[in-house]
Amino acid sequence: MKKIATIATVFSLVLVGAFSLSEYIARQLYPQKTATPMQLGSPFSLVSHTGEVITEQAFQGTPSAVFFGFTHCPEICPTTLNDLANARQALAEGRDKLQIVFITLDPERDTVDVLKDFIPYFGDQVTGITGKPQHVLQLAKDWGIFWERIETSGGGYTLNHTSTIFLLNGQGRMTGTIDISEPTDVVEDKLKKLVARL
Repeated sequence: MKKIATIATVFSLVLVGAFSLSEYIARQLYPQKTATPMQLGSPFSLVSHTGEVITEQAFQGTPSAVFFGFTHCPEICPTTLNDLANARQALAEGRDKLQIVFITLDPERDTVDVLKDFIPYFGDQVTGITGKPQHVLQLAKDWGIFWERIETSGGGYTLNHTSTIFLLNGQGRMTGTIDISEPTDVVEDKLKKLVARL
């Protein structure tokens, strides 16, 4: 029993350390305060969780909070999406303008059917994106996302990845980021400013 507990503790510490590393990388690429909006990524054609074709045009006309993750994530991804949905709901004004976009880094497992079951838990203003693995992972590269596959016992795997939330204005340009460790009031304030810019 002690051995199992020790292994679980070590694995948790490895994941925390890995996420800390990915956060460091993200901060070097994208400083928390962006004076001039930046254009991220490149044109893409993928699939939403509803099975419809989705392109970079989805980021036009409404501000977005964009997060890369995977549905098999044990804690950070679902917690982040839940916190984002709650912060959006807490906005007194403009919440209907804000969309939350979840882009999978695990397209082999996160099919349209999987995302169709997963996304609704976080509200109707959340859009999931998946597609052919090579196209999804190319999109992640275009955004400067760090990720790596970590094999687990029993032939399974998990992912270590950048957990930064990217804030895009109504023109699809990045105006800032959210660190998942930031307090709720700070997150709400950033979202409030984001929707006010539209």
